[in-house]
Amino acid sequence: MDRTAVFVDAGYLFAAGSRLVANEKLPRGELQLDYDAVLELLADLTAQLTGLPLLRIYWYDGTATGPTPQQLALAYRPNVKLRLGFMNQQGQQQGVDSLIVADLINLSRNRAMADALLLTGDDDLRVGMQHAQEFGVRVHLLGIAPSRDNQSGFLAQEADNVRELTLIEVRSFLTRATSQTASVSPGALSPTTSMPATALAFEGVAERVACELNPEELLAVLNETAGASVPSSIDRRLLVAGTQAAGGNKLTSEQKHGLRGALLNACRSVGKA
Repeated sequence: MDRTAVFVDAGYLFAAGSRLVANEKLPRGELQLDYDAVLELLADLTAQLTGLPLLRIYWYDGTATGPTPQQLALAYRPNVKLRLGFMNQQGQQQGVDSLIVADLINLSRNRAMADALLLTGDDDLRVGMQHAQEFGVRVHLLGIAPSRDNQSGFLAQEADNVRELTLIEVRSFLTRATSQTASVSPGALSPTTSMPATALAFEGVAERVACELNPEELLAVLNETAGASVPSSIDRRLLVAGTQAAGGNKLTSEQKHGLRGALLNACRSVGKA
């Protein structure tokens, strides 16, 4: 069928994009992604590179404790299919590459697309690209400048066409968030701890984890009256989710304390509901 599907590796977009706009890899909490702008740009590139109508945009990302509010909002947008892998305890994506490869092969085999736009840098996706081409699909590889530094050369060699997103194009949808701080409210596990620029993302993580606790787990958190710690099983869940919100970067002691304080406050709110 003469349509084009777009495949977006969100991990690559954030990592390579932040290095381009900020000259360093930043945690996601310090970045602002305009989803409408990036989806519009991808649709425009589809028309420019293929001249074919868009089938849909597949967006691949990882999660530790379920979809984030941003991921859920993206999933409801028209012509977008959200695919989620997992985040391990180090904040690294797991299973995302296999999801992309499976979709590339299945859509090609079923003749659901004639062209594919692939935004990634990972050489592990080369096998999916090769299989798609064997089914007659033209694969256009999208990279973020300077793609020679963040994209597999072997992947670029296999592609039918390579297109690099410029600084101006990336800045149209990805910018550095305004730096801001937020203090943990009184009564938190570390009431004097101040959270850095990722505070809002961390508060959202704490609220999400709190809402996912069963009654016994909620009570276990609220019973930590000494203010020293969060039960270890819950703490691991919280820190994995926090690491994901920080873009996979290792959390500082200050950030961990802030997360735990935010969790206790969120649990108190849930307990009163």
